[in-house]
Amino acid sequence: MTLLFEYETEYTFPFDMEAAAKEVIAEALRQEGVDDACEISLTFTDDAGIMELNASFRDIHKPTDVLSFPMIDYDGRYAGEYEFLEQDKNPDTGDVLLGDIVLSLERVAAQASEYGHSPKREFAFLIAHSMLHLFGYDHMSDDERELMEEKQERILSALSITR
Repeated sequence: MTLLFEYETEYTFPFDMEAAAKEVIAEALRQEGVDDACEISLTFTDDAGIMELNASFRDIHKPTDVLSFPMIDYDGRYAGEYEFLEQDKNPDTGDVLLGDIVLSLERVAAQASEYGHSPKREFAFLIAHSMLHLFGYDHMSDDERELMEEKQERILSALSITR
């Protein structure tokens, strides 16, 4: 697994964000049954940075907590059911290019406080949530939302990251 980290903010937490992200991503890959080496880009930003992206890509002019940019079209399937093609891979490394995660650390802190749990739990939750989007999951219908919620909770529970 190759994780590429970019920092667009000075905001930080009292835990190792890179180690926490790696742990959640590794568990998400394991649970989804993705055995291929993967590459994921993670950008840590603030509300202003994510608001700019949210406006550009979704025409929503307000900050959000996390944005996911999957690189693979699974044709109605999910990553665990999909055989990765050469076009899905980084030609230099052979790693599957799953996509990009952009996380507002300001939103992480605000939502952790609002929901009454630790910033690490909120951070891990949003990474798990975003990984599921990179795997082809969405939450546009109740059934999809319930499936994502179940998978998110399973990932966090396996890592003993609770509310």
